[in-house]
Amino acid sequence: MNIFVKKSFLYASLCALLLVSCKKEIEKISDTFKDTSSIETPAEKQDSIKKDSVVQKESIPAPMKDNGFYGAFILPKDKKLRDSMFSVFSKQYTEKERYVILALNRLDSKNKWNADTLVVPVKIDSTLMSYSPFPAQLDVLSPVKKFVVFSYPIQAYGVYSNGTLVKWGPTSMGKKAAKTKTGLTFANWKKKLAISTVSSEWKLPYNFNIFNHDGIGWHQYDLPGYPASHSCLRLLMKDAQWLYSYADTWVLNPGGATTKAKGTPVLVYGDYPWGKRKPWRKLLDDPNANNISVEEMTKMIEPNIEKIVQEQDNREKVVDSIKAAKAVLEQMPETPKTVEP
Repeated sequence: MNIFVKKSFLYASLCALLLVSCKKEIEKISDTFKDTSSIETPAEKQDSIKKDSVVQKESIPAPMKDNGFYGAFILPKDKKLRDSMFSVFSKQYTEKERYVILALNRLDSKNKWNADTLVVPVKIDSTLMSYSPFPAQLDVLSPVKKFVVFSYPIQAYGVYSNGTLVKWGPTSMGKKAAKTKTGLTFANWKKKLAISTVSSEWKLPYNFNIFNHDGIGWHQYDLPGYPASHSCLRLLMKDAQWLYSYADTWVLNPGGATTKAKGTPVLVYGDYPWGKRKPWRKLLDDPNANNISVEEMTKMIEPNIEKIVQEQDNREKVVDSIKAAKAVLEQMPETPKTVEP
């Protein structure tokens, strides 16, 4: 009996040891699986590399599009990456080239941070004329010496002299709640530094009024990449200065109560595609996406051409008569001084 008990006890002890040993082995295997779960498999490692590559690519300009005219400079949302990208942007392009790129995106240097994607031309033309959305020649305007057009749909202005496009550039017109008045108008008065009637804090360099009773004109102010003004037509500083010198003002009758002659004709037309893709972004898909056809421009101008030419002729007569009157006054002998006896 004692021998049997001893054998049973030994057998139970061996079983217990085996169970403990198996449990430890299972735990060891389990721990091994846990450890290996944190080790990347070749496939996982490859995926990790791909993800890292994506992050790195965000700090490198995207390749040019297949259309051969425009490419996209992508700006990430992350501030550090964004700052890094703008550093790349500054190194990759000269000051003149950056000016052109921002202008194409309806931005000034101050507001470049508003962009998430910049449309970049493959070949940069500092005059901007290579990228003009306006027709190079308009026969309907052949008799018109000076003409300015503002397009709401593409937020751009164009200048024609006797039907030939001589300049174009970006603008930021009235926001949706304060749209810029459209239609044919004429340049009125100008002032090198005007103060806004909306807020005295708003300084408006090279202001040129075109809708007198509404207080609407073009001038230099922020270009944030979309229509943002309180009805006025914002321009880059260089463009505002150029137009300030180019356009003719009205001529008032003595006393200034009535207009004797109108200034340069100005046409403001269309509406902005509110809530949709920015028009200039479409250039990435089609380099002609923003182009306005000769037929479209002619259709808008033709109904107004008679009035435009009539006002131009009248202005020339008025200016000539003023010059003639001044010439007569200059030729008149001075009144002799009388000496008191």
